[in-house]
Amino acid sequence: MTLRLAKNALRKKFRSISVPEDLDTITHIDDDREAPAAEAGLDQEVVDGIWKDTQKLYRTGAHPLLSICLRRHGKIVLNRSIGYQQGDAGTPDAVVADLNTPICLFSASKAISAMLLHLLAEQGEIHLLDPISYYIPEFAAHGKSFITIYQLLAHRAGVPGLGEEVDPSLLYDREEVVRRICAAEPLDSHGRTAAYHALTSGFLIDELIRVTTGLTIQQYMDRYIRKPMDMRYFRFGVTRRDLPRVAEHRATGLKPGKRMGGMLESVLGIELEEAIALSNSEDFRTAVLPSANIYCTAEEAGRFFQMLLDYGSYDGQQIMQPLTVHRAIQEAGKAQLDASLKMPMRYSAGFMLGGAPVGMYGPDTHYAYGHLGLSNVMCWADPARDISVAILNTGKPVLSNHIVALFRLMADISKGCPPIHDMAEKGAPFLAA
Repeated sequence: MTLRLAKNALRKKFRSISVPEDLDTITHIDDDREAPAAEAGLDQEVVDGIWKDTQKLYRTGAHPLLSICLRRHGKIVLNRSIGYQQGDAGTPDAVVADLNTPICLFSASKAISAMLLHLLAEQGEIHLLDPISYYIPEFAAHGKSFITIYQLLAHRAGVPGLGEEVDPSLLYDREEVVRRICAAEPLDSHGRTAAYHALTSGFLIDELIRVTTGLTIQQYMDRYIRKPMDMRYFRFGVTRRDLPRVAEHRATGLKPGKRMGGMLESVLGIELEEAIALSNSEDFRTAVLPSANIYCTAEEAGRFFQMLLDYGSYDGQQIMQPLTVHRAIQEAGKAQLDASLKMPMRYSAGFMLGGAPVGMYGPDTHYAYGHLGLSNVMCWADPARDISVAILNTGKPVLSNHIVALFRLMADISKGCPPIHDMAEKGAPFLAA
């Protein structure tokens, strides 16, 4: 009795979901596409161990839904989901999710939006070292005339936020958001200060695509990414037809204290709890928010990063040129304290980079590139290991009892898939010419 009371108290403190004893009842496995571990150069014990780590992470109760897709050598070795589209084991109206349940990438959407600008540069519509104001003259206000597109992609454009006490409805007024960003005084007009652009960068990317091609960012991604790569979802927001399939988000973990909550509010523009509630609204789910709301499956997210890992190649098509990918994944500078996130970050022009001896994608991940999404969505590729990974989830903990399990999962992916390429010697495909 005492042990049960203690467990219930802990579960309440961490706002954990109710987890069934038998996870098989809420698990879906892609038997048709998962390849034998040996075909990917792995031992089956390694793959089984990573899956057990995933199950242990789910049992912490931090995520109503957890979905993982792991590719090595281009082979899918894990494509599985555990959990609920809505509710949990303790709610009568719970709906079990499946592998085709669309999940929001939140800020991991930025990596994909960034690659659209790199593709735009490949097509000759822009140059990454051009000032943003060359294409959007209004952006020059308050000394921002020399800020470049490259600095925008590397979170150095000086306009990381929309100001204090932002009305959430503002996010659905694209023209007004762009006007406010252009009229803002920069944090640093020289582009030297790294400050995570949680929402603003996506609106500027959309505007750059609009003024140079006449297409919206949605139309551009459909034409050059989603349709050529045969994606079912992989779009900003979902269609009204797909609204009933969308996974619901939930606030889990310890409630952020004043200091952590204040930092998160300054990054997101609104309080975390309000942001999570907002993300479950029909307005959010059907909007186009280029920095924050691509919906897809773990397999689709992994498919995109596998295309990057293959230097722009997918299923016999060249989605983008190898040199385009190369430019996007090169570090923009050494790790430095990010003025928004208040932690050391290492960026490329579009990606959060890994690190050595340890980084956000696990130990010894210097060459890994990807992006984090609220709050533990992780999508990345590691060319040294020849892996692409997507870990999507719907719980939004900041501090919780899941941290150790998450770190173990990330570490075991890195350990189980050791480096196979000497990146200093390997070079890139375009160098062979």
